[in-house]
Amino acid sequence: MRAVTRIVAAVAGVVLAAPAVPALAGGQRLDWLACPGVDDPRLRCATVRVPLDHARPGGRTIEIAVSRLPAADPTTRRGVLFTTGGGPGNAGVPEPLNLARTVDPAVLARYDIVGFDMRFIERSTPITCGQPEEEPGGYWIRTATYQSFEDTAREARAYARDCARHAGWALPFATTAQAARDMDVIRAALGERTVSFLGGSYAAMLGAAYSTLFPHRVDRFVLDSPVDYDSAWHRYELARIPAFEDNYAAFTAYVAANHATFGLGATPAAVGETVRLAFARAAVTPIPAGDHAWTAGELGYLAVVATIFEQLWPVVATDLAAIFSGAPPPIPIDPRPAALPGTPGVPADNHTAANLAYRCGDNAWPRDPRTYRQALATLGNRYPVYGPSMANVNPCAYWPVSEDNTVPLRRNRAPAALVLAATHDASVPLDNSVATARAIAGSRLVTVDKRAHVPLLSGQGNACLTGAVTGYLTDGRLPAQDLTC
Repeated sequence: MRAVTRIVAAVAGVVLAAPAVPALAGGQRLDWLACPGVDDPRLRCATVRVPLDHARPGGRTIEIAVSRLPAADPTTRRGVLFTTGGGPGNAGVPEPLNLARTVDPAVLARYDIVGFDMRFIERSTPITCGQPEEEPGGYWIRTATYQSFEDTAREARAYARDCARHAGWALPFATTAQAARDMDVIRAALGERTVSFLGGSYAAMLGAAYSTLFPHRVDRFVLDSPVDYDSAWHRYELARIPAFEDNYAAFTAYVAANHATFGLGATPAAVGETVRLAFARAAVTPIPAGDHAWTAGELGYLAVVATIFEQLWPVVATDLAAIFSGAPPPIPIDPRPAALPGTPGVPADNHTAANLAYRCGDNAWPRDPRTYRQALATLGNRYPVYGPSMANVNPCAYWPVSEDNTVPLRRNRAPAALVLAATHDASVPLDNSVATARAIAGSRLVTVDKRAHVPLLSGQGNACLTGAVTGYLTDGRLPAQDLTC
């Protein structure tokens, strides 16, 4: 169960002149103490203060929580390997322990693994939009199949208004570029001249942003399934709908081929209809299953998990079959994100609030409702499973901050990176990783033929892929050419 939860949580001229690191960065004293919510004594935490707005380094500051897992062999220590959670919206403080279960021991011997909760997430000055609970998956989404466009627009507008009321002070500074600058303050506070990095999905996009802003601080960067920074967010989210639809079709084919086990239908069409009818029922009245009644949004999250992670098809199919029959799921997957028990001060809706803050704040979304109506008319009809939700209007259309805050990848002049991808990744389709690898000159792309997301971090990397990562991080050896593993 812990492994399942870990997998699910893991859902671009000229060189830019990097801004000077504020004077407070290098002079900060880091007191390494026990990490709230983490019971492994090897991991220690400290707090770093960063400017709320890096364009005004003398102004208001906020706190960033940093964790450190020391190098296993100090005699061979190379430096620090940064990591954080994806999403955006997932915690990064526990990630060094997760990474320690993933990478080769030779990597652990040579690096301090340093994690951090990005600004406004969990331990790092968390924000709220004033909601009583998280959205399923920590991702605000509504499906046009179950409610009118007008009702969704009203909900989205109200949510954006609530966010402005509760977190308006933070929203202009909830951007990937600001978070990348936080990373450099952490680097300076640690006393490191350069840093290495290993992150997946959105975290990999953050790594790409850092390498664009601070190319001279980059040592060895591993980017596992990075979102293309140049297409995030609206264009990227529309572009991945076909991959979602394709992977969902593969899931229903698997379930149909195992009808004797799951009993959800003997053909893909029959499975799809069983799921559709159950979702429609749950949209009217949540389906009781044990001590929990499942909403359509929560069931939809389970479908997304299956769409993204091929290795979890048996788990999701088993759970759906149980829920549809009124029984509790045998291998429960919590549909709503939560901080680790014992983590203090995390608002009830923090992960959803942070996810929207970054996705809406990185750049301007279309403000005209007709843009979303047209997308629904086209993509909703062509892709009937995911089109009606992923093309729909959301709070970003009404966000109080609406400007481009991204750093074009074409300006990246960092040393070559190692970029990883699965060929049938629905969450971050392959072309995102290709674009990132091409933008960072000399980079190598390593792919595996899987319907999976973040193949290294989700445990779907084979010996070829994991060997490339180990060789690069320990010896600095990039593959001679792109690899198909």
